[in-house]
Amino acid sequence: MPDAKAWREKLEKNLVPQIADNIHHFESQMELKKMGKISDTLFAETRLRLGLYGQRYDNGHRFDGIQDREIGFPNPYTKGPETHWDAPGMVRIKIPKGEVSPDQIDLMADLSEEYSDGVSHISTRQDIQLHFIRLEDTPSLMLRLAAAGITTQEACGNSVRNVTTSPETGVEQDEVFNVDPYATAIFKFLLGHPDTMEFGRKFKISFSGKESNASGLTNMNDMGFLAKKETIDGKEVLGFKVLVGGGLGAVPHDAKVLYDFLPVEKILPVTQAVCRIFSRLGEKKNRALARVKFLIAKLGLETFKDMVEEELKTMRHDPKWTELIENLEVTEENPKAPAASAPEGADEFKSWMSYNVREQKQQGYYLVTVQVPLGDLSPKQMRAIGEISRTKASDSVRFTVDQNLT
Repeated sequence: MPDAKAWREKLEKNLVPQIADNIHHFESQMELKKMGKISDTLFAETRLRLGLYGQRYDNGHRFDGIQDREIGFPNPYTKGPETHWDAPGMVRIKIPKGEVSPDQIDLMADLSEEYSDGVSHISTRQDIQLHFIRLEDTPSLMLRLAAAGITTQEACGNSVRNVTTSPETGVEQDEVFNVDPYATAIFKFLLGHPDTMEFGRKFKISFSGKESNASGLTNMNDMGFLAKKETIDGKEVLGFKVLVGGGLGAVPHDAKVLYDFLPVEKILPVTQAVCRIFSRLGEKKNRALARVKFLIAKLGLETFKDMVEEELKTMRHDPKWTELIENLEVTEENPKAPAASAPEGADEFKSWMSYNVREQKQQGYYLVTVQVPLGDLSPKQMRAIGEISRTKASDSVRFTVDQNLT
């Protein structure tokens, strides 16, 4: 199998220089770790920010049904506290909004066969996870993803995790407006942003196109954005109801309303302000308390909102606040076939349709949900889905927060 250097040379024309440099820097960090010049804790945080988990499965020992036996790993190094260098790991692939193209699906199927156990696992944040990955293979894997426009950066670690949306956005009949472009803007703005580098724990953001039946699960995120319209000075203005402090875990919290209506042009600076406050005041020592929901519970919602307003006054204007909103990345999903009425079928087929097929707001077209047991897809299934999208649907597939796909 080609190494990272060979892949870098082969894919050079398709690589964003900054991303290629980041991956090369990680290779250097790997070599320094082998030489004992980087601590386990620092290296673990470095690779986690690149979506590379150091799982402890088969971490030097395996029970064979009779007794616990030692595994003779070839390298003496560790990749984190009490985690062997050669112990199998997991790579989380960051898929903003859960949206992928057929070519990207085919690539992930290839990677699952070549580097993993042949299973692509859909996560509850619309990511794809590959397990049983050798750390030495991760630079090659990341380069191949980067050449296809996909990153693993900040898919885990103390960072802004994948930005999720309602899987029906853009086609839902009663959505207020398509939130996809705004989710993309926040993803681009916060990826690698210096104000997100000192969190005590993870930070999750979600969007939904309507407040009722918000399938983006915005109330369970650190920040949630619900599409909303208001008439101001006689003009219709697009914006969001903004929620903060949601989350599950051992102590679940329902998100609270930070702004009942926030115009779209203000979502980037407000999100940055919230990140800055969380970075500065959020818990750092006790990970069990290091989430925004606990900070808001400690300060009170009104105090927290006042702090956000004060933070906004101190922040230097960033041109990206307006550039990303004024130049939204809008994906046009064009059908491959003319609209048609739903087919007739046997009772079993009608039952399946009643649960898995919904009319879109585009007249005559339908959104189909594919149920994925345990969220696990084989390479054959991945490629079949990619081919259906390529030839029959709209050139995109969405992984959903309930670990299915549409």
